[in-house]
Amino acid sequence: MLNISNEPSPKFDYDKYRSGNRIFSMDYYKQFNRFLLIFFSILLVFMFLPWTQNITGQGHVTTLEPDKRPQTVQSPIPGRIEEWFVREGDFVTKGDTILRISEVKSEYFDPQLLQRTSEQLEAKKAAVLAYLEKIDALKTQLTALESERKLKLNQAENKLSQTVLYVQNDSIKFEAAKTDRSIAQTRLDRELSLYEKGLKSTREVEEKRLKLRETEAKYIGAENNFQNAKNEVAIARLEIDRIQAEFMDKLSKTRSDLATAKSNRFEAVGEVAKLSNTLANYTSRANLGYVVAPQSGFINKAIKGGIGETFKEGDRLVSIMPDNYQMAVETYVRPIDMPLIKIGEKARIEFDGWPAIVFSGWPNVSYGTYGARVVAIENFISENNLYRVLLAPDPEDHPWPEEVRMGSGARTIALLNNVPVGYEIWRQLNGFPPEYYRPEATKTPKLPIKIK
Repeated sequence: MLNISNEPSPKFDYDKYRSGNRIFSMDYYKQFNRFLLIFFSILLVFMFLPWTQNITGQGHVTTLEPDKRPQTVQSPIPGRIEEWFVREGDFVTKGDTILRISEVKSEYFDPQLLQRTSEQLEAKKAAVLAYLEKIDALKTQLTALESERKLKLNQAENKLSQTVLYVQNDSIKFEAAKTDRSIAQTRLDRELSLYEKGLKSTREVEEKRLKLRETEAKYIGAENNFQNAKNEVAIARLEIDRIQAEFMDKLSKTRSDLATAKSNRFEAVGEVAKLSNTLANYTSRANLGYVVAPQSGFINKAIKGGIGETFKEGDRLVSIMPDNYQMAVETYVRPIDMPLIKIGEKARIEFDGWPAIVFSGWPNVSYGTYGARVVAIENFISENNLYRVLLAPDPEDHPWPEEVRMGSGARTIALLNNVPVGYEIWRQLNGFPPEYYRPEATKTPKLPIKIK
């Protein structure tokens, strides 16, 4: 039957059976060949159908403006929760009070802290004024000392001039007395010579000797007066030096007191500035006893709850979702696909929870996807080793659903160039990179902000 032995076997007649007639009949081959022809024809046509190359990624819904993203409210100072004014889900406008807090640091417990600090500030301001008055008085004293020094120096210089004149006068008198003494000595010598010859009497000689004694006495008196006059000149000069030294000491002391007063005034001015800063800080800190909403939005969650619970500065107290925002999608792409993404490039988005039928290569026949454009590309890789890309609604496409919430997941499809399906299969098998197109707009497009 199987014809595996050398012995002849009887021939099996398949025509006697209906299954054999169906399998080995010529009509079956014709139908199968027709099926293969139609299948490969369809496959050939399919290979030439257009296919949009794309880059897929996972992301989540966010806002286009950074200041409209969900945020938390922190307190810049440590404190204790005293009273809540809102509940979760409430809508608050900018400046509305969310909760009241109290101080937990002992240096701020004084209820009259602002008043006492203000009094210290006023006292320091009065000290500054007092130092100003002292500086003015010392300047007046310094001017008076300068005037007095000039006056006394003028007096001493005048006295010096007089003594110099006295010296000149006494020197003339001294020279005259010296001349008179010399004449008297000469006359006495002549009288003595004549007396020895008997031509003069003793009385005349005695008169000449007496006259010599008188001229010698005048000479000694004139010499003493001359020396006294020179001493007076030296004393006058010493008096000028004494006046200079005396007033130099007084002026130096006054200038030192003036510099000390100015230094004390500068210190007081610095204390005034420091106390003014402290008072301003205390005033600002007193205004921080109420936590207010930084912008309008909805209270999402009270992170710190209860009454009497303490917290540190910078701790998150409550989270707010701002209103009047425009949605965007934050997605991530692989580094190998990063060079293919361009600003203004089109993309399709599939939101979590929204029914969709997606054909990544045929975005026009997909259902439930929404159009978007690339508005920002991160220049540095993120912590997940992917690059962040921000997508905004495409104004030329139908709007995104308003019911989509912030933070919900989204699947993104960045659209690249259109190629045949056969080329795409060949590219995928060979591992070649996709071909991307360059959008007309190279800058971030001006997208209208949609206000709810």
